[in-house]
Amino acid sequence: MKTVVIYGQNHKGSTYHIAHDLALKTGGEITEFFLPKDFGEFCLGCTQCFTEDEARCPHYSRLSPITKAIDEADVIILASPVYVFHATGAMKALLDHYGYRWMAHRPEEGMFKKQGVCITTAAGAGMKSTVKDMADSLFYWGVGRIYTFGMGVAATSYEGISEKKIKAINSKTDSIANRIRKNHGRVKPGFKTKAFFSIMHLLQKNGWNKKDVDYWKEKGWTEKKRPWK
Repeated sequence: MKTVVIYGQNHKGSTYHIAHDLALKTGGEITEFFLPKDFGEFCLGCTQCFTEDEARCPHYSRLSPITKAIDEADVIILASPVYVFHATGAMKALLDHYGYRWMAHRPEEGMFKKQGVCITTAAGAGMKSTVKDMADSLFYWGVGRIYTFGMGVAATSYEGISEKKIKAINSKTDSIANRIRKNHGRVKPGFKTKAFFSIMHLLQKNGWNKKDVDYWKEKGWTEKKRPWK
């Protein structure tokens, strides 16, 4: 099993320790990226990835190692601490670059058989909205099974988390890791993903963006073929 972990910060705080521990528990090969150290560019809104080709993105070369790791992984872990009730700017900047991969455009076929996890921590609140920032991308990429974990740790460092909360964290990561291992190799998307894909299937038959329409037709998705079969 291959796992890629993308951290929305450079420092190794509470969110890092939880995500890293989960990756270890799932087993297998782990690849990690820290933002903005490993990628810190902002999307320029040039739309080249949508209308021409993703390789036309001005940041394509620097983004490529992360894209390759995502495509090769069985499990994608996105981890960001809460910054003013949302994911970090670095995490958002990365995810902005993958808008062309949303189901409304050109989803990567392999995503529908992958598992994804969104992890966040805060000293206080904001976990729900922060997890949603990341989980939205995993869903619209087509990731077949998504798990989320957010916790208010009441501390500004991992070392400051109470023993009681550490036990709760370990229990949760154990549970998620067990489910990931159990589902490895037999992931299929749920009803919501299939329903949204079906809507896009209808729209892409006569879509407005030729690049997207051609992609869907080449995949056979405008007919009966589906990426999870």
